[in-house]
Amino acid sequence: MKVIFTEDVRGKGKMGEVKEVPDGYAQNYLIRNGKAKAATKAAMSELSAKKKAQAKEKAEELAEAKKLKDQLENDKTVVELKAKSGTDGRLFGSIPSKQIASALDKQFGIKLDKRKIELDEPIKVAGYTNVPVKLYPSVVAKIRVHVSEK
Repeated sequence: MKVIFTEDVRGKGKMGEVKEVPDGYAQNYLIRNGKAKAATKAAMSELSAKKKAQAKEKAEELAEAKKLKDQLENDKTVVELKAKSGTDGRLFGSIPSKQIASALDKQFGIKLDKRKIELDEPIKVAGYTNVPVKLYPSVVAKIRVHVSEK
């Protein structure tokens, strides 16, 4: 019997997959527990419509990420932060990704999740730093951050 998996089933199939499984297994376990549904013509057309919608949504997200990348990598987009520092330019504290995200929102109105900012360790020196931001799995932008003394 052909079924369409509605959720991941370990060792059998992933969500959205169409597979041939034994009739008893399909009827008594998969369909009864809502893990799959019979692969009728209506269900197959519904599945293809869902896949098209998901592909369109992913394309829109990618376009939005590329647009945001262009905006972030613009020469005018430099995040300015002030921190107390010693005579040699080392900061008394550090600048974490959360502080960069909030400064980006205040200065340019760009809301960015702090988890997307890929900072290996917080910034501990004054000056310019290029910080990578992962906007989409294939789109990585670089933000220029300028830390100056208070």
